[in-house]
Amino acid sequence: MDVQAPYRRTTSWPGVARKLCALAPVAAAVWLIAGGLPIGQVLAAGNDALYRSDAIVTGTGEINRQIGFRECLREVLVKLSGDPTITDTPGFAAADAKAGSFVSSYSYRDRLEGIPIHDEQGTHDRPHDLTCRYRPAALDPLLKELGRKPWLAPRPAIAVWLAVKDQKRRFVLTRDGSESPYMVDALQAAAGPLALSAILPDAADVIARKPVLDPLPEADPAQLFPPATRTDSDVPLIGTLVWSDQARGWIAKWQMDAGGRRYRWRLSGVSFDDAFRNAMQGAARILSGNGAP
Repeated sequence: MDVQAPYRRTTSWPGVARKLCALAPVAAAVWLIAGGLPIGQVLAAGNDALYRSDAIVTGTGEINRQIGFRECLREVLVKLSGDPTITDTPGFAAADAKAGSFVSSYSYRDRLEGIPIHDEQGTHDRPHDLTCRYRPAALDPLLKELGRKPWLAPRPAIAVWLAVKDQKRRFVLTRDGSESPYMVDALQAAAGPLALSAILPDAADVIARKPVLDPLPEADPAQLFPPATRTDSDVPLIGTLVWSDQARGWIAKWQMDAGGRRYRWRLSGVSFDDAFRNAMQGAARILSGNGAP
């Protein structure tokens, strides 16, 4: 196993990104993802990004490193296979117990880089990003043992059309709207670990659709956005997200058409972060050919 020392980022990401994208778009996408930029901001990713994962650990000691190795293994197996249920398979526990043996190299980045240790921190073990890299020769046989295979085909962008009803408002979640920027961030955060790209409509595209929100919360998602979801390359994911005092959380309903089949699933009494993770995990499972959510 190769170990890389903690590194310091001094590069201007936007400037380098523009130069790389002008020279080699695909190679640039791989480099950008490795550098930690949101996956939704790049057009394509090479397979190297699928064999890499991250975890946040406290310090760089052996105990926390082993914890990080287990988190990284879970993330990379889900991302590579496209199936979040892979961690529920009977053979996963044995692999999880020796998670470090699958790592080809790893590196750390101090999350408090540039900030001196101080009394309020409470510990000398500072939080670090642990990045683990894997070789196909190590992970592909493990996937086979777990009854899965690598999802290496190009991953389509997911066009998300979501109608939201909270305690006071009804709105369609948009990329540039002001209704709920936290939801936009949460959606992108849910897509990234699965190597997916979630695309929201512009506010101008949904102004004419305000009347369709009136039937919430009982509305069928398919009846809210049928014309808007006709795209040439993106895969539409349509849904409703309704706050419920009775459920003590959000009620999410999702629908995706793929492979000539319509998939529907729902989740109740959760945060919107959990709702978006559920949406992206369901989409990944469908598109990777692993079955219904």
